[in-house]
Parts: sequence; C-alpha cells; structure tokens
Amino acid sequence: MHVVTSVEMRKLDQYTIETIGIPSIVLMENAGREVANEIIFWSEQQKHRAKKWLILVGKGNNGGDGLVAARHLIEAGFDIKIIYAQSSDTFKGDMIIQYKITKNINLSSSVYQKDTISWTEYDGIIDALLGTGTKGTPKEPYSSLIDEANASGLPIFSIDIPSGLDADTGMIYQPCIQAHQTITLAFLKCGLVQSPGAEASGNVIVKPIGIPISSAENYPIHTYVLQPSVFTKKLNVDINLPRNVNTHKGTYGHVLVIAGTIQMSGAGLLCSKAALRSGSGLVTWILPKTVAKHMLGVLPEAMLFPIEDKNSGQWSLPSTENIINVSKNKESIVIGPGLGRFKDDELWLQKIWEGVNSPVVLDADALNIISDAEHFKDWHRNKIPIIITPHPGEMARLMNCTTNEIQENRIQKARAYAVKHQLIVVLKGAHTIIALPNGSIYINNTGNAGMATGGAGDVLAGMIAGLLAQGFSAEQAAALGVYHHGLAGDRAAAKRNSQNSLIAGDIIEEL
Repeated sequence: MHVVTSVEMRKLDQYTIETIGIPSIVLMENAGREVANEIIFWSEQQKHRAKKWLILVGKGNNGGDGLVAARHLIEAGFDIKIIYAQSSDTFKGDMIIQYKITKNINLSSSVYQKDTISWTEYDGIIDALLGTGTKGTPKEPYSSLIDEANASGLPIFSIDIPSGLDADTGMIYQPCIQAHQTITLAFLKCGLVQSPGAEASGNVIVKPIGIPISSAENYPIHTYVLQPSVFTKKLNVDINLPRNVNTHKGTYGHVLVIAGTIQMSGAGLLCSKAALRSGSGLVTWILPKTVAKHMLGVLPEAMLFPIEDKNSGQWSLPSTENIINVSKNKESIVIGPGLGRFKDDELWLQKIWEGVNSPVVLDADALNIISDAEHFKDWHRNKIPIIITPHPGEMARLMNCTTNEIQENRIQKARAYAVKHQLIVVLKGAHTIIALPNGSIYINNTGNAGMATGGAGDVLAGMIAGLLAQGFSAEQAAALGVYHHGLAGDRAAAKRNSQNSLIAGDIIEEL
C-alpha cells in the first residue's frame, strides 16, 4: 500500500484533474460519499443507531468533503447539524460551491461560537476542519472547537487526517483531534502511520475517490506500508517463507555472530538464537574466550569460536585477523550486540568492515563506534550489502542531532542517511522504518509497546542476519525480519496478561 506526503497527494490530485480529466468537484463528491457510507455502516453496527451527528467544517477542501458527506447522510435519514469554524467569506475553492449547495437545500448550520454547542444532544462528530496541507498549531477558532470536540466524549470520525496532526511527520500539534476513526482518501498519509499521529488517528481506513492507484506508480511514490500484498508485488517474496522438501542445513546458510562481552553475554546469545529461529542452517558465535567458557552448552545448536582475550572478557584489536578468517565461508555477519566499547574499537571495526565479503548487519555498539569514527565516510566498501539497525538514540548519534529531531521526522532522517551512505537503515521504534539506498521506504505496522525491552533489538539483528544467510536480498531480509519480529512480539503479548511482562526471549519463542 502506497503512503504519501501532503505534497505528493497534492500532485496526484493535480495529475488526476489536469491530465486524466476528472474535475476536482467530482473527486470531492466521491470523497464525501465515501465518508457518509462509512458513517452509515458504523452507525448500523451500534446497539443504539447513532443518527444524530455534528459536522465540524473548515474553510478549505476538507470542509467541502464534510459538506458533501452531510448531504448524503441526510438522504440516508440522519439528523445533521453543520458547525462552520469560520464565516463563509473565508471559504476557498470548491468549498464555496459546496457551501452554496447546502444553503440552497437549507441544511441546518451555524458559525461556531465558543461554549454554545450542546454536545450531549449528538451521537457522533465528523471532523472536517483541517486537511493535509495544514501545518502548525491550530489557531482560533479551530483550537477551541477541537478542544470542545475532544472533551465531548463523542466518537469522532476525521476526514483524511485528524485536525491538528502533521500529515507528513505524524507529529501532533496542540490541540489535536483524538479520532475514533480516520477515513483517509485515495492513499494513506505518512502522518497516519507514524507515532504519535497513528495513535491519534484511531482506526484508519482508506477510501477510493477516483484517483487511479497506477498514478502513484507513475508519479512515482516509493513509500509503502508492509503488508502481504507489498511483499508479493514489491519485494517479490512469500512472507510464509516456504521450504523445499529436498534440502539440508547448508541450503539455509551460515551466520557469523560477533557479539557479547563478560557484562553482556546475553546479547550475543539472543542474537545467535534468533538467527537460528529465523531459519538459518548454521550459526557460529565468535566471542571472547572468557565469555565462551560460560556459554558452553547454553545454546547447543550454535557453534562457539572463542578468541583470546587475556582473561578480560572483552574484545581487542588483535582479534580482527581471526574474525576475518572465520568469516570467509559465512553467508552473513552480524556485529554489535553486547559488544561494548574498547581500546582501538574504531580501527577494529574498520578492519572487519573492509576485510569481510559477506552481507553485514550492524547493531548496538557497532553503531556507536561508527558514530564516533572521524573518517567513517572514507572506509573502503567491498560492495557488500550493509544493514544498520539503530534505535532513535543511536540514529541521533549517527546523524549528530537530537533524538527529538529524529522522532519528529523519522522517514526523512532514515531516508537521508540511507541514501548518503548507500546502505539500508532499519530505524527501530513504533512503526519501524526501513530506508533503502535508492530512497524507497517501508513502514512496519506489526509489533507492540511490550517489545520495548532489553534484548529485543538483538533478536531483530539476528533474525535479519539469518534471513540474509538463507539467500534473501538485503531489502527482503530487512523487511521480512522487521515484519516477523513484530508479529512474533504480537503473538507473545497475546499469551500474557500484560504487554508489560514481555521479554526478548518470548519473541524468539514465537518465531
């Protein structure tokens, strides 16, 4: 499913109107009719048929959509009252036409005045105040109207986006409509599938209004929500990961895990186990010798390769030669979980980076090493796929900005870094972003807040490496890993009394 920015949506509208030839007033009519149909459907599902509705109308095309919905709802037997945020002399575009129609057929309406609406008389609210082109904090009278609507306790159905939400970033301005459902038109908007906007949008449903889906491909739009159809049509992969009958362990590749210290041995353990559970045929975990003594038999399915650490339980520069030699027959490599920081770690990582010839997943302290590396941009690349899996704090360090700056525009930040450094960025968090070197974006909708627990990222890194080892492309492995990681987390949470009790090992057990 395509996801668009406000600018992309505007251009798709223009293309439909000017090139295809569908008038804007027709698109508005289609939009309002779809909104009305969704309200009718929802109302019929209620024990008490909710047929008395307030429609809050702004001055632009979003308001025009609301007026069309009003007409169709009245035809369906609903009792409708229109509240205009502003007087008619402020109206723009096709909104003027729709306003004249409502006046000609005498629809009940009034201009908003603070604290004069009897909210308890109504069953629901349609939010048609502010559309996708609106930026910044809602001004009066919109802000007061939004506050009153939220305080009413009535179910609110927003047209296209909740008023007060940034359509591109998902940031919420104050105040912002807290929608029960958002009926978005033609295509998903980026702000609806990023936090905190996703939480303010309620249940999101996409309704067609006459803009051909093919126009997004022709434009082109390169942002998608991960779902089965996207895996099939865009990524050319079966999400069920079927296996042929006549296979053996070598068919599914060998992962090298470079992870763990005496303080954080569990990170390497989780990563190795997740690589196996994701389907890789073999896993070798290379780790400091002191740590390896404690890991004997803990994960019998994985092979251990201890390296000399002079009883420190830490990594050191001399280990690079062994690591590079061990990597030569491996289909993928994961570096970083529980790695820690140590003397000459930048040179250590650079030597491995430049010395291996298999796809690499970089996580945790490997990313922190890169963020501190003065000459990272000059590191030689062997044209092998690189996938990095930062959380927002790590991404902020990589981009030399604040975590808030990352979270305020996750898509743009992840895309910029992926394109600049020609690698794949998996920006973790609610609605994980997968950014490709060509600028394409995939947004994940699986997973839950219970997965905000130590070790969950180590599991994801191992899964992606395991999928790489099986022969999936870096793009496929990143998307499949993120998607199935979230699904496993959802299955694990469903088995517990609370998401709060979820731990990383639970995710592995549901793979």
